[in-house]
Formats: sequence, C-alpha cells, structure tokens
Amino acid sequence: MLHRAHRSKWLSAAVLSAVGASLLSPSPASAADVVPVPKDAQITIDGHGFGHGKGLSQHGARGAAREGLGYREIVKFYYPGTSWGTVRGHVSVHITADTTDSVVVRPRSRLKVRDIVGKKVYSLPDNGAGKWRMTARSQNRTSVAFKVKGKPWKRWKLFKGDAQFGATNRPITLMMPKGREVAYRGILRSASSGVGRARDTVNVVTMEHYLRGVVPLEMPASWNAEAVRSQAIAARTYATFERSNPLARHYQICDTTQCQVYGGASAENPLSDAAIKATSREILTYQGKPAFTQFSSSSGGWTAPGSMPYLVAKEDPYDDWPGNTVHSWKYETTAAKLEKVWPQLGDLERITVTKRNGHGDWGGRVLNLTLVGSKTKVRITGDEMRFALGLRSNWFRFTVKESKSSGATRR
Repeated sequence: MLHRAHRSKWLSAAVLSAVGASLLSPSPASAADVVPVPKDAQITIDGHGFGHGKGLSQHGARGAAREGLGYREIVKFYYPGTSWGTVRGHVSVHITADTTDSVVVRPRSRLKVRDIVGKKVYSLPDNGAGKWRMTARSQNRTSVAFKVKGKPWKRWKLFKGDAQFGATNRPITLMMPKGREVAYRGILRSASSGVGRARDTVNVVTMEHYLRGVVPLEMPASWNAEAVRSQAIAARTYATFERSNPLARHYQICDTTQCQVYGGASAENPLSDAAIKATSREILTYQGKPAFTQFSSSSGGWTAPGSMPYLVAKEDPYDDWPGNTVHSWKYETTAAKLEKVWPQLGDLERITVTKRNGHGDWGGRVLNLTLVGSKTKVRITGDEMRFALGLRSNWFRFTVKESKSSGATRR
C-alpha cells in the first residue's frame, strides 16, 4: 500500500488557528523517551501506522466499511467539517516514467495528431509504421515522425509549438524507456517545459477517466465497495485541489506518491470502475473550495493533524482490525547501523525523543529527537528518522538491549 508524501502548501494564520493547540503545542519527552544505548546494542523500534496519518486511513476505511459505514460516513469521519460538491472537466498529469524528450506511441485506429498552435488535427495514415514519435526540433518546433521496422525514422510533419496524440478517448499505448508500455486515455502531449528544447510527456484526460487509473493503485479494488468508494472521493477531491494549485505551467499533477499514483488505462479494474461510477463527480469542499484530502495507508489508531482545519488529530477506532498488518509493526536494527547512517556521531550513546504530538500510545508521533554520540549530537525530526531507516511512519518508540556478551537489558 502506498502512502502520500506531503507537498508544501502555504499556511494562513486562520488555518493555523483552526488546526488547534495539539499541533502548535506538542507533548514534551517523557522519561521513557530517554534511552541509553550500550556498545553493540540491539535496538527494537515498535511503531504504529503506515504513512503520515493525515486524513483518510485506507485500512481504517476498510475497517469502517466492515462495520457497516457507507462511503459518505467514512469520508466525513476522516475529513470533519467539509461539505459536498461536484466537479467536471479534465486534469493534466505529468508522466514521470517517460524521461525522454520524445513521445513515442504505438499506431492504432483513429490515431490523430493535433497541432496546438495551428489548431489543426491530422489523421495518421496506415502506412505500416510500428511507432509514431513527437520530438522537439527547437524550443518552438515539434517534429512528428514514424518508423517502419528495419528502417530509420522518417519525418511526417513539422509543427510550430507543441503537439499531441489523441484517439477519440480510446487508449493510446505510450512506449517508455527500457521497453515499458502503458496505455492512456485522453491525449498524450509533448509539452514544452520552458527550459530550452526540454519536453515533458503530459496526459490530459477527463477527471473520471483519470480516477480509473488512480483508485485501483491506491487501494485494492477487491476491498469492501464502500471503502473503495471513499477512496474514489478522496482521490477525486485531491486531484481537484491540485488542479487549482498546479505543480507546473504545463501540467497540474504528477503520477507518483508525491501526488497520487496513476497508471492510466493499463491500471483500470472493473471493481474500482464501479466505485468511481457510484460516486460520479462527487468531491469534498471547504468554504466553497476543493478540500486538500490527504490520505495514507494506516493511521495506526490516531490520525495526525495537518495543514487544514479538517485534517485533525482524532482517535481512529476503525484502523485496528485483524486484517490491518501495518496498524502495529516492529523494526530491528543495531547501534552500528545507526552510526553508519549518521557517522558524525562516533559511538551512539543515547537516543532522546524530545517532542511528540501528544496523541495515542507513548505520547504519539515523534516530532523531534536527538541522537547523542561520543563525538557530537545529531538533532533530527521523526520524519527524518523514518525516511533514513525506511520506517513505516513517524509514530514509534525505542527498546534497547545489550548484546548477549554483556548480559544486561536496558530500556
């Protein structure tokens, strides 16, 4: 299960006030958060949840659906204070796996090329080509060429500005580097990045078709229908918010966990398609605007406060059910491994958690901690520890045991 990475957003004074004192006044460290580390110590890290914990917990949504909650009840639990709205239109997605400056597609029926500047559409001929390609010939010119097996590329037309492939919303197969092929609905655009001849591949697609490539990658389509519907609401709303706050001039959203995972028509599943259809066009709003509906795999039993008034810290009774294998977890490491990650420490002598967010077991998620070594101290955030070690979340505690040769146990 994938989780969301938080993209930086602006925070107004009003938003900060509404988030509450729990975010602004985290809990200080407790005595249990000062952990001596003997030489050659074995370190166990116990934790809760998977991801940042803000907004909808995907495992929690499944637990809630198992208890009979409908998708509207589920999303309102995780995004309290939001209202219902609707959306239509398109979204433009940066296809990050296509790292070349060209757009190469397989031929298919009704495949066309649009000259964006000239506003003309051309049907591609059935000429035996196995590939069609758009390539920047200069910052302001796009060459369209084709390739017949065993022969070199041959130019077909040259356009001013950008161009795009389309097939009347039928899937077009994009050929990626290293032989990977993915089908996309809508159009595939060779979009100028604004930096010299560099181009990005951008998929412009209707919101509902976009969701068909997102929902089954963010939540298994076989999960409870109401849970999958709640995921459709969260994903549609998230995309609508990002569309209003685009990542770049030439696209609005990306296709990775930095935004939400998108796999085009190749990812579509009939079960998630049904959930999308059942929630058609529905989104959550706040003060008349699309909500910032972050979500993660598992809250661990408490959601984390976020940057918006409806991203609150609250106890989550739905996350802890027998099928949630990431509600609680364990990670084993050693002092030597931590010293390798932070070599400036010298010998690690002590771990001190200095701030937690105050919600749940052990005082909640780790905000700040200090690693004390024989040479220096290293002050890091809980998220920095999480990503450095590959932990599932920043909600954890340490238990330290000396090596068997020393025969003592400390905590």
